[in-house]
Amino acid sequence: MNADERTQVFLMAVAGAVVGALAGYLYFTERGKQFMASWEPKLDSAMREMGHLRETVTKAQAVASEGWRSISQIASSRREGKGDDWGGRQSSPF
Repeated sequence: MNADERTQVFLMAVAGAVVGALAGYLYFTERGKQFMASWEPKLDSAMREMGHLRETVTKAQAVASEGWRSISQIASSRREGKGDDWGGRQSSPF
């Protein structure tokens, strides 16, 4: 094992010890439990907001795709000189 590998192993062991100590503090001490109880509603709210954001982005993507499809059809029918024909297809960038 070379020096770089030993350094990586040491740093990972330290990181594991820190994560373990933090988990122990949060789950096994009264102050840690109080901290988690005070943050849980905030985290739940943040997760709900992220869900709403995901839904909004999905809807916006659907609208953009539909708009792109419509524009592609119009452009295709104009190129072909068909005016009202909506048969043209082009792949969506979304």
